[in-house]
Amino acid sequence: MIHPREVFEESTSYALSKELRPRNFNLEAIVEMSKSKIVAVTGVRRSGKSSLLMLLTSNISTLGEKVAYINAEDSRLPTETLLEEALKWFGDEGYLIIDEITSAGDWSGWLARNHDMLKGKLKLIVSSSRTGLVLPPKALRGRLRQIEVFPLSFPEFADFREVKIQTTTAGRGRLESLLVEYERYGGFPETALVENRSENVAILNDYFQQIVALDVAESARENVSAARLFSRYVLSSPYFSASKCLNYFKTVGYKIGKEKILVLEQFAQESYLFFFVLVAGRSVKDRAQYPRKSYPVDSGLLFSVGGTEDEGRLLECVVFLELRRKLRADEDILYWRNASGGEVDFIKMRGTEIIGAYQVTYEMKDSKTRTREIRSLAECLDETTCDNGMIITWGEHEDVVAEDGRVTVVKAVDWLLGR
Repeated sequence: MIHPREVFEESTSYALSKELRPRNFNLEAIVEMSKSKIVAVTGVRRSGKSSLLMLLTSNISTLGEKVAYINAEDSRLPTETLLEEALKWFGDEGYLIIDEITSAGDWSGWLARNHDMLKGKLKLIVSSSRTGLVLPPKALRGRLRQIEVFPLSFPEFADFREVKIQTTTAGRGRLESLLVEYERYGGFPETALVENRSENVAILNDYFQQIVALDVAESARENVSAARLFSRYVLSSPYFSASKCLNYFKTVGYKIGKEKILVLEQFAQESYLFFFVLVAGRSVKDRAQYPRKSYPVDSGLLFSVGGTEDEGRLLECVVFLELRRKLRADEDILYWRNASGGEVDFIKMRGTEIIGAYQVTYEMKDSKTRTREIRSLAECLDETTCDNGMIITWGEHEDVVAEDGRVTVVKAVDWLLGR
């Protein structure tokens, strides 16, 4: 029988030898952060958390510091005693990096005890795709600094594909073709390196099944078939309400209570599979009862798993994810709707202040579409007293819209590249 220390040594050697593409993370800042807090790396399964931890392992090693990388999901390790075995092997000083720590027994108590007793000596960097680190237990509150990892942004995707950012006509053409691929097959690092479309679809379907089974159904203590049915319903519905979802379950002959629908919604969001965006301008109670706009963590899931070919919806998902990726701790994303049916896809709030309103439409060449989109955005700006309105579209660009000087129109590819 293999001893745990042999597994620890093997995983650390693997992390140090693995050649990985860098992501848009400040490794030095994360290392510095770990000197005072437990660094908790969270995000959806397969988004690149393990790669980030391995990059940190290599970076710390090059500084001449003691470091180890452990994968807590390794089936050869004893779940209940894993963390104590790791500490006996590693010692009480240096950087201990533990991937998927919530798979180990008593992980939260172990983290709290060792952070308090060995603060300044033992630096702990951990990860998980499960809810424990997203909403940590009481013992860890105030002791964690969270780093969220999402699938690749569009600039990262271009870098993975080795496509240079060029402003020439031909260069822009390549970027726009790449954006079509990014919308349809998403930004999971593995799929970014695979150009075979059928293989990408198979990979994304496999990811979906893993996340639903391991991070939604298991965490919610619900049947996998119910979690799968729930998740496929969300993919098919731009707007989500528990009541309509319950009716959907009934139409396919599946018995489930509304409270279980709400539990599935909670764990689907906490596992980063879906995001549910609340409506703005209403009471907290109304927000909870009003339909939520729903977005998967990667637009590739919409296309490859949900079968969505609506280019407008795919683009809207990409825009939401970019907004969410850059969201600060004191910010939130809502959507806006008024009594006459006007709607704005996203408003960005900082505290109680609205700092931006974003409308997403694939194209505005049709005069009716243009009028509708600008009018809804203008009504939102009037009601919220925000002066920063933007329409993100595929092909149009206007520095200032003639109909309303508070509104600009930008091409999606430029906005995603930060131009």
